Amino acid sequence: MQKRVHTEPAPLPAARFLDRRTPPHLFTLVLAAATSALAMNIFLPSLPGMARYFEADYAVAQLAVSLYLAATAVLQLFIGPLSDRYGRRPVMLACFLIFMVSTVLAIFAPTIEALLVCRVMQAFSAAGIVLSRAIVRDTVDTAEAASRIGYVTMGMAVAPMVGPMIGGVLDELYGWQAAFVVTFGFATLSFSMVYFDLGETNRSQSASLTAQFHAYPELARSRRFWGYVLTAAFTSGAFFAFLGGGPYVATEILGMSPSGYGLYFALISGGYMFGNFLAARYSTRVGLNRMMLSGNIVCTLGGLACFVMFGAGLYHPISLFAPAMLMGVGNGLTLPNAIAGMVSMRPHLAGSASGLGGSLQIGGGAVLSVLAGALLGPDTGPYPLVWVMLLSSLAAVAATVWVIQVARRRGEA
Repeated sequence: MQKRVHTEPAPLPAARFLDRRTPPHLFTLVLAAATSALAMNIFLPSLPGMARYFEADYAVAQLAVSLYLAATAVLQLFIGPLSDRYGRRPVMLACFLIFMVSTVLAIFAPTIEALLVCRVMQAFSAAGIVLSRAIVRDTVDTAEAASRIGYVTMGMAVAPMVGPMIGGVLDELYGWQAAFVVTFGFATLSFSMVYFDLGETNRSQSASLTAQFHAYPELARSRRFWGYVLTAAFTSGAFFAFLGGGPYVATEILGMSPSGYGLYFALISGGYMFGNFLAARYSTRVGLNRMMLSGNIVCTLGGLACFVMFGAGLYHPISLFAPAMLMGVGNGLTLPNAIAGMVSMRPHLAGSASGLGGSLQIGGGAVLSVLAGALLGPDTGPYPLVWVMLLSSLAAVAATVWVIQVARRRGEA
């Protein structure tokens, strides 16, 4: 059996805006990645209202979050290898078309079950996140990739910052369907930018799709790949737990309105953007692993602050959202570096690494989202959510320490 040889691909041409023959502009990658973030966040203030509209339990309506995350996790396993085989451009365009159709169908969903099916199909928007990471790695080296991914995620954080604010206001004025109308408009804009600006960046496409799926064992044998994946999964897991349980705590325990929830949610996105800015600015100089550890520590401090404030009897939105903002900063510091580490362990498998790593990251988030939502009830107070967020942050610290120990023995990525 012959050993596969990875030849050096031809260099990519210089990027030119709105030229389908060159690599995309950073703005296009931001829009593509933001599409999935907006679809995940814009309707969060409407969850209690959706439960009432369809006469369903909140736990059932909350599946619109957890099923979306679970479907995103599964789809990333296929989106990455497909892009390594057929190219980034055709795969992203096809996924965005499916996302747009499912968004239209969601607007007219007659039952909660039909809406949940549409939410699963909306998960095809994950191509924007998966492939933007792979495209960055196609065009720059490992150190620069962390910085570029930091800028992409900083830009895409605008969507979850303004999304819940817009969604909360629209819910009070027009009902939950209005959030999906806005999502469709944003998806149309993103699809247009990808179509006119995204040139193919994968210059070393695999020989067959079957061979590409065989890349997963190669990735699985890399201990540092798993360290970066676990770091990303547990760091973002604290945030996903908030997505699952935060709306219930805000509306049912703290008595907040949908628009009030949306306004406070901007604190989290603002913290995430600030963390992304620091990652983009300093990752090249400080190093991936030290930046990850700093972000994990900030996340843990946020969880501790939330526990202390509620434990002191301060039942106010600040007790929920100020610590969550700290977690946003920590996520912003950690995730660009963890993602850059994932896709750089095997550069010729950047798409597969982004897909597998993203799948495990989002899959873990889906579990924590369901757990946080299921544990909360009229008699529990906010503590189940606080514990899930805190323990997830501590697990991220442990995963990063493991990566650092491996790097000391084998050298930095």
